[in-house]
Amino acid sequence: SRSAAPSASPSASASPTRSREPSPTATASASPTTSASPTPEDGGTPTSSPSAAPPAEFAGPALRPGDRGPEVGVLQNRLKEVWLYSGPSDQHYDDRVENAVAIYQSYKAIQGDPIGVYGPNTRRALEAETSGRGHR
Repeated sequence: SRSAAPSASPSASASPTRSREPSPTATASASPTTSASPTPEDGGTPTSSPSAAPPAEFAGPALRPGDRGPEVGVLQNRLKEVWLYSGPSDQHYDDRVENAVAIYQSYKAIQGDPIGVYGPNTRRALEAETSGRGHR
């Protein structure tokens, strides 16, 4: 408390209104805890869950290089629909799928998902403009 007194005395000598600042500072210290609690709630309950919920065949929130399965095949078909992927629909998230996802993210200025990873933001954008059936 002695270190607070010298710093308060120059402030008090500079302007008398500074002596009233400790109460807003006390409120400011409560505000980080208030702002910290909505962040986990937002992270725990994403607003994208209603739009990401309909495709029940998707096992996880994100697809990334090395993943395999029918959800990767759907992603490949969606990328074909937007003319970014011309490889086989072999249900394997390889380099060509990763590059196509990265190009799509760049074209659409998608943020929040790692580059080349089919995360919730990329999924929402691509699903909004494709049917998932693709063309052969």
